[in-house]
Amino acid sequence: MEFVTAVDYTVAWRGGLKSPVLLSNIVSEGAFPSTRDGWNAVIHHKNGSDVLDSLAPVISPGSGIEHWGSSYFGPRYSMTEISAGPQALMTQMCANETILPHFHGVAQFQIFPSGAGTMGKTEVRALSLQYKDHHSAYGPLVAGPHGLTFIALRNRIGDSAPVYLSKPGYREKLKPSKRRNWISPHIPLSTRPVLQYRKDVSWEPVFEQDIKDEMSARMVRLGAGMSAMGPDPKGGGGYYVFVTTGSMQMPGEILPPWSMVFVEPGEGALEIKAGGIGLEALVMQFAHDDD
Repeated sequence: MEFVTAVDYTVAWRGGLKSPVLLSNIVSEGAFPSTRDGWNAVIHHKNGSDVLDSLAPVISPGSGIEHWGSSYFGPRYSMTEISAGPQALMTQMCANETILPHFHGVAQFQIFPSGAGTMGKTEVRALSLQYKDHHSAYGPLVAGPHGLTFIALRNRIGDSAPVYLSKPGYREKLKPSKRRNWISPHIPLSTRPVLQYRKDVSWEPVFEQDIKDEMSARMVRLGAGMSAMGPDPKGGGGYYVFVTTGSMQMPGEILPPWSMVFVEPGEGALEIKAGGIGLEALVMQFAHDDD
């Protein structure tokens, strides 16, 4: 089993092992492949507090104004060829800011964990989730008077720079797609005692639509110290776990709210284990690529 160093402190599991393999002395966001059956795969994780502490002013390509951004994994935008590895970034919009309609060349989930606003004519507020297929336009996204946070999640790097419908030449960049653009109903979160002392594991679908491929989005709710196995990554295009409430246990670290885990398609299933006050987490799986 060989590991290639990237950056920061990350943990990786090798598929056939019952015990996690701990990687230390690491330098950046966590692209640490393990070689299993000829497949390079890894489980990435990032502490949400570190991401929030790294927020910095960035110029929005959609509005031209300055708002705030930070990254979990990968570059903020990429126009290169498609490559393996997750790309996840946080944006905190200014009050009343508008991002014009656009599309990306890759599929993505988008979490709205704080603030409120509208996506087209649909209200978005904490906690909501969007899924949209590659080359599927959405927007405008308008923040309310108290701002709006979104976290964009992609299962690969490349062709993710936004293409705006207000600019010439966008039609030439469109490709066939399922054209799904779904926004979930509001997702309620538990109070601390209700979560901490719950006795059963709950997996709740996030979207009301009928899903006909491997894509899925569910909220898992676990009481203190409880655990559940995540999906089999080989059944789709990899999946993210986002801590919304409580904490998630990882070897050597307890992940607080807004932390993120990504499981690549070639890995074994992840054990999702709650911390001392329980855990509520979004589990979002990508479909196999259709482009």
